[in-house]
Amino acid sequence: MKTLGVYTKDFSLYHDLLKVLRIRKIPYVSLSSIDHIPCRIGVILTSHSELHDIKSQKTIAADVYDTVDHAVDLALQMLLGKELYSKVFIGVDPGEQPGVAVVGDDILLQKTNVESPEKVVDIIQRFLKEYPANESLIRIGHGSVITRNRIINSLIPLEVPIEIVDETKTTSSKQANRSEKDSEAAASIALLSGGKVQRHLPLKPTKGDIRNIQERSRKLTNGRFSISEKTAL
Repeated sequence: MKTLGVYTKDFSLYHDLLKVLRIRKIPYVSLSSIDHIPCRIGVILTSHSELHDIKSQKTIAADVYDTVDHAVDLALQMLLGKELYSKVFIGVDPGEQPGVAVVGDDILLQKTNVESPEKVVDIIQRFLKEYPANESLIRIGHGSVITRNRIINSLIPLEVPIEIVDETKTTSSKQANRSEKDSEAAASIALLSGGKVQRHLPLKPTKGDIRNIQERSRKLTNGRFSISEKTAL
């Protein structure tokens, strides 16, 4: 199978590209020269200024996109050579740093984590553009109710069908850290059927939600302080 190549003399861009590729565990080859490009290289990530130096090769100028992640996504899409999917399922594992995954025609295309629930809509908008399909569907786990509902309400304007699925058995205990667990869970959620969301969902917290916030305040201050119910609300 073809792999990604990285070629640029821009040290900052080179560092950013390798960091993203390593974090996402994407195979790549670092190219010191473009005179003899190995046949296994399918797409080369480079800079805009060096783009035209690379002849007869699929290339992506990584520094012209909003993020390096975006450029890597497009390079992977180019590597696959697929322009339109039959079905794309986007899974979301709700939480303070939600996991998000994309499955296109039964192939896991990407899994990642976002900084906050409010960032989910941005990355899903990007995925919908990057992975066009005849049918797209967003699936979100049923846990973390308030956070889940915040995410769902932000996604409704996209006018893409949304389902809430039972995520009870989606978390993998084999993963080393929380972010990996969340992105793995999101990939599993993408493949599960659920109940369709018909309208905006309520954001009223339960007493349990308020107690959890108070407990977090105690942990953050090593037991020295606990915020009031009013402040937690």
